[in-house]
Amino acid sequence: MNLDLDLDLDVAFHVSIALADASPVALAPLLGELRGAGYRRAVLPPMNPQEADAAGLRRVFDEADIVPIAMTGQQPGADVSSEDSTERRAGADALRAAVEFAAAIGADQLNGVPYGLFGPPGGPTPFAAVERAAREVGVVADEAAARGITMTFEVLNRYETSALNTAAQALDFVVLSGSENLRIHLDTFHMAVEEADMSAAIRAALPKLGYLELGQSGRGHLGSGAVDIPAVVQTAIDDGYTGRWGVEAFSRGLVGQPAADILAIWRDPFDDGLELASEAIRVIRRGWAESTAGRRAQRLARSGAA
Repeated sequence: MNLDLDLDLDVAFHVSIALADASPVALAPLLGELRGAGYRRAVLPPMNPQEADAAGLRRVFDEADIVPIAMTGQQPGADVSSEDSTERRAGADALRAAVEFAAAIGADQLNGVPYGLFGPPGGPTPFAAVERAAREVGVVADEAAARGITMTFEVLNRYETSALNTAAQALDFVVLSGSENLRIHLDTFHMAVEEADMSAAIRAALPKLGYLELGQSGRGHLGSGAVDIPAVVQTAIDDGYTGRWGVEAFSRGLVGQPAADILAIWRDPFDDGLELASEAIRVIRRGWAESTAGRRAQRLARSGAA
């Protein structure tokens, strides 16, 4: 099997895999390495739009020829799922500020958990709260689209939210939002907990799937864990997925505080983020090479060489 072909996939790398400091100075060398490894995009952690150096971030991304993906979320007192109209308005304002920040750094995608609070849930999320969140998020997603930014929402496992845990729930959320522009973000780490059939869930979400993130069961190298990442990649491509891919992993010593505690990263499954980045591309390449499109590309390459 020839794995030296150019990988014609749009892959993003979460910068928190490699470093805790997402300042322009810290990011610049990492972004250059990622571009050389074959990544087209890099995902930033959630940042305060009022405090982050948007101009500096845009400069280092432009210099590395890497496109940023921004992230957003909600906070107590600023939550689009709240019964309180003032809290909902504050939550929507936070999402709009994130859209402005994404535009300022040159991003065309905004990821995150825009539909409520992140963290161990105290019980089931009432359907009314999901409805409220969907309406607010849908409005902002349409506003973002008018700025050339695709807004996605990540489906999490049961230990991080009780609002949206499955692809089926995500599809219902898109309908509730009333937005034609809102897109789903699925992550194999979370799907390994919640989905009976990961590939079937991806297949069902395809019409609204905007971002497919690859993460292992233990949050470490993509090639080691309970999730067969190459098989996920192969099947998704064969089923017709043509969107963006993400790579996510976390090691306590690299992600830093407070993120490590927030994400429940108690161990160090790896100690070199760039090594993980290279390994992840190889793992994704294996899945692509086994897909119909990958095998066709290899046949064409062999016939051309002949």
